[in-house]
Amino acid sequence: CQPEPKPESRMEVCDLNPCPPRWKVTPAGPCSSSCGLGLAVQLVSCVQTLHGQEVLQEEHLCPVAEKPLTRVPCVIRTCSYEWSFSEWSECSTSCGNGIQTRQDFCLSSLTHKPVNPLFCRRFPKAIVVRGCSSGPCPEQEGTLSPGAELQPVTAATQLTTVAAATEHRHQDLDVPLSAGPREQTEPGGGEEITAKRSFLCVCGNLFLNATGIINMTGVESRDCTVAIGRPLSEEISVTILESSLNCSAGEVLLFSGRMMWRTGCRKLPLSLINSRTNTLIVKQRVVLPGNGVILQYNSRTATKKYYQDCDQQLFGPQGEIVNPVQ
Repeated sequence: CQPEPKPESRMEVCDLNPCPPRWKVTPAGPCSSSCGLGLAVQLVSCVQTLHGQEVLQEEHLCPVAEKPLTRVPCVIRTCSYEWSFSEWSECSTSCGNGIQTRQDFCLSSLTHKPVNPLFCRRFPKAIVVRGCSSGPCPEQEGTLSPGAELQPVTAATQLTTVAAATEHRHQDLDVPLSAGPREQTEPGGGEEITAKRSFLCVCGNLFLNATGIINMTGVESRDCTVAIGRPLSEEISVTILESSLNCSAGEVLLFSGRMMWRTGCRKLPLSLINSRTNTLIVKQRVVLPGNGVILQYNSRTATKKYYQDCDQQLFGPQGEIVNPVQ
């Protein structure tokens, strides 16, 4: 090409349109867990290159379907300890709604034997109570006075009878979901008409209302267990309204949940128990017939997030069981 004159080099604009907005990902931060599976947070932002510089844009300008995850799995090393669980127990009721429980153990990954639970305190623990359904209960038969109707026990009616419950604790046994017949004497026409009403046993039942009163006095079982279940975003608190437990005889009350474990007998009345979770198991052990406690529980929106994103929602906002175990 030497005989021909060489053209001058020059640059020509080929496309005046700016590049479209795109997602930009910064390197992930530290892993949330020092061992085992954790999550690392990475910053995801929408940027656009204008005049050779990246300019931050609103997220809706970038393709939503292509947005990278802000949290990614990470593993630093294998944990030396981990939670393990027993099989689920049978449903606590033969009909209606009940609970299933399981035991948790802290295991050494080297020996696969249980160790002190304190070794696992830094690791999230899965649920140890869940709802179950054993099918509908048969209808109770009873004879009522003329015009009398069976009234369901709701959270509102339970709260209005708290004063009466403390005076007549053997008469106003609380029922978790609905009231069956109980034995009651009513005057009418100069004679007493007895309406036979029998209560469902409170032991083994699951309470789903946002608030309520649980009367565990006079139960036939030596060991009586009840559970309270609310949606994941709530936490439960319990106030002991009355206690007739005989501490010297070994009678005791146990509260257990994902974040707490507490026993007590003395100075129980008017004490407040905060579970900090949406599920709470209450176990009562009595020796002398007629003894027990009366509890009032309430639920509220949790002040802090105590659960993992992978946890399942067991109870709905209206007190229903989500995907009950048959």
